[in-house]
Amino acid sequence: MEEVKRYLSFEDLLKDKAENHPEKTAFIYDYEGIKELSYKDFFDAVSKRKEELLLSNKTAEGIVCEASISCLTEIMAANSAGLQITLLPKEKDEVIQKLAEATDCDLIWGSNIEVNKGVKNGKGNILFFTSGTTSFSKAVVLTDESLCSSAYNGSCMLKLDENDKLMCLLPLNHVFGFVCSFLWGFTNTCPVILNRGARHYIDDLSYFKPTAVSLVPLLVGFFVKNNLFNEELKTVLVGAGDCPDILMKAVQSKGIHLSFGYGLTETSSGVAISTKGDLRAMEICPDNKISIAEDGEIIIENHTCMMKGYYKDDESTKSVLQNNILKTGDLGYLDEECKLHINGRKKEILVLNDGTKIFLPEYEANLSNKLGNNELCVLLKDNSLTLVIKTEENIGKIRELSDEVTKDLPRSQKIKDIIILDKDLPRNAAGKLIRWQIEKELNHD
Repeated sequence: MEEVKRYLSFEDLLKDKAENHPEKTAFIYDYEGIKELSYKDFFDAVSKRKEELLLSNKTAEGIVCEASISCLTEIMAANSAGLQITLLPKEKDEVIQKLAEATDCDLIWGSNIEVNKGVKNGKGNILFFTSGTTSFSKAVVLTDESLCSSAYNGSCMLKLDENDKLMCLLPLNHVFGFVCSFLWGFTNTCPVILNRGARHYIDDLSYFKPTAVSLVPLLVGFFVKNNLFNEELKTVLVGAGDCPDILMKAVQSKGIHLSFGYGLTETSSGVAISTKGDLRAMEICPDNKISIAEDGEIIIENHTCMMKGYYKDDESTKSVLQNNILKTGDLGYLDEECKLHINGRKKEILVLNDGTKIFLPEYEANLSNKLGNNELCVLLKDNSLTLVIKTEENIGKIRELSDEVTKDLPRSQKIKDIIILDKDLPRNAAGKLIRWQIEKELNHD
């Protein structure tokens, strides 16, 4: 295999592929049958769109993401033209408008929404929202260089072959999907297969026959349950949340090499990946230095993949990032081989197994208001969203009221289990819940 090449920008990446591999397949997609697009043809399409954007005098574009060549063309062209980019989810118009306005967009692709803000000095910025579409979402400012560096780091740990075919199944507005379902393939001159949408998840693997795919735990469970892995598949990368051992072992039992990865939006995705042996023992990617604080928090130093900060939120940025050193809010340890193990979360965002996130103070406040009880917390136990509460009410009443609070939320964000305690929950001197201690006590019990 050739040595992995590091790219400093999307433009460098595209030019290199177009000049050195012009006729090789960049994308595989479906349009009345399976089609292919070469690196040269993709580069030409990006160059043409770039010229149009340069004439538009726009400065900040929101792009409603989909797995299509036109969407990826727009992303690459807007970046090359010097626009700041915000990668947006496919959502209702009012949600898209809110996110686009929060990031000062003056142009929207993929929606008829009109915006007219604009920015100065946004060249190279690529913004990803950390936690979906609610009021607590932060826009993380990454760059094409940080994303390319992340793809390089991941490829050094888990390289693809030119003969591989990487299936893109994850949303491109999530950094794990963007890096590990798209840039990972491009970096390794490996064709990227564009999925046909969620309704085809059940047959996309058998239709396209990929050799590699990146998945969130929810999709791992779906594919295992429905026995959807194709015979040609040889590499699966799982990330963006914890995945039960039973599911990962089920994938491995099919002769597939499975790796488990840890990363954050703030670090442009991957920080550590398991490549062999214990899936929970992850080797640290080349550009990262990891240390463990006294309370077990994982601290990451990285000068190539780290975010520039949270968009227009210096206070939040300074609270976690100083001199390219990030306080992750995650808990873990380094074993005798300096491999990273994750054993919990310190901060108040809970990552679910489908890669989505819950902002716990807001979620718990809604439950407290309905239940008339502040002695409660929400956590993951045995991969299930669990309500822990001190109360004398019967569990049936608690279930009824909690269901009312979460009735409009996606299934993954509903309470699955309820644990009733007869003592107060542990709190620090400021009155905040000590979540790791609660989790430790419950796991010990």
